[in-house]
Amino acid sequence: MKQKVEALDKENFLYSYSVIEGDALMNKLEKITYETKLEPSATGGSVCKSTSKYYIIGDFELKEEGIKAGKEKALGMFKAIEAYLLANPDAY
Repeated sequence: MKQKVEALDKENFLYSYSVIEGDALMNKLEKITYETKLEPSATGGSVCKSTSKYYIIGDFELKEEGIKAGKEKALGMFKAIEAYLLANPDAY
């Protein structure tokens, strides 16, 4: 898999990157762009907002179950990282 950093804004806690090569694109997508933004929450923590944009090739139709599967994988990764950081507060 090949990725490209699209934006890194430390002041606004924003990170955006694209998958530009690899199996995830299934030869049907030009790229998939992910954007993650951290915002302060009212309770003193942070809220992580994540968006995904799919750039299709030709008339390919992206099905909802494919999008849902991708979201579940991303959420699983996020939860694993969150659990590690909560268990190891000195790691960052």
